[in-house]
Amino acid sequence: MTDKTKKALKIAQDYVMITLGLFTYAFGFTAFILPEKIVIGSVTGLSSLIHYWVGWNVALTYYAINIILLCIAFRSVGKQFVLRTIIGASISTLFIGVLQPMFPTPIIEQQTFMNVILGAVLCGLGLGVVFTHNGSTGGTDIIAAMVAKHSTISFGRTMMYCDVLIICSSYLLFHSIDKIVYGLIFMVIYSVAADRVINNTRQSVQFLIISKKWQQIADAINTAAHRGCTILDGTGWYTKESVKIIMVMCRKHESVNIFRIIKETDREAIITQSNCNAVYGFGFDELKVRVHSSKKKAVTGDTPNLPPSDNQ
Repeated sequence: MTDKTKKALKIAQDYVMITLGLFTYAFGFTAFILPEKIVIGSVTGLSSLIHYWVGWNVALTYYAINIILLCIAFRSVGKQFVLRTIIGASISTLFIGVLQPMFPTPIIEQQTFMNVILGAVLCGLGLGVVFTHNGSTGGTDIIAAMVAKHSTISFGRTMMYCDVLIICSSYLLFHSIDKIVYGLIFMVIYSVAADRVINNTRQSVQFLIISKKWQQIADAINTAAHRGCTILDGTGWYTKESVKIIMVMCRKHESVNIFRIIKETDREAIITQSNCNAVYGFGFDELKVRVHSSKKKAVTGDTPNLPPSDNQ
């Protein structure tokens, strides 16, 4: 299989999972939250607030607000983010528009708190899948990305401020503290569910393996598990003999395969496994940190105009 084919299959898999995640999000919102008239955060909550106020279609309002925000923030967020957001917003609009008429009343009637919990879990799981596969639903992400580029306020804090503001604004329409409380409960559960999906997918582990058959184990990990190894030099203090230590980093779901390779090669090998909060670099996650323009020039090799030295 060529590299182009693998890349095409990976992109196709991402879009399938993004579509599934957006459907889960739309189902949780339209089946549990919207019929209860609970205002949640993001553009979805703003669209539902407008729907309750003037009766506009939620799906079309959601799409229109996203397009307006993208037009305003086009230069700040970049073409790739705009493209991903348009695709995500279009699919979300379709699902919300189709599902909303199917659920005029909540699935679980007269159980508002239960509907909020179930809706938040489904929306969080769906959004977690979307983010894991590099998708975007737009909404307050656009505002947060724009603010983060031009100020020191973090991305997550801006999103939280926007979501809380939208939820609290429901009091102007319903004059009910209960609606605000339910909206805030939704936001907390939804965030936890989304974080759990993202963290479980990206969680990595580190192996340290001490074995006399270190070469066979390292070769098998390279060829069978498709993971790189680093060989470290060590000394066994009891025997005073030199030993080789294999260091391997992999995704958590790949650890079973690593254990199987070690067991098949050397049953007497000493193994330690530890969880890593994050692993960045080739084969793992991309390090997404804003680089200041002056440091970016230094990294790319651009040298600022300096006065000539005495030796010139």
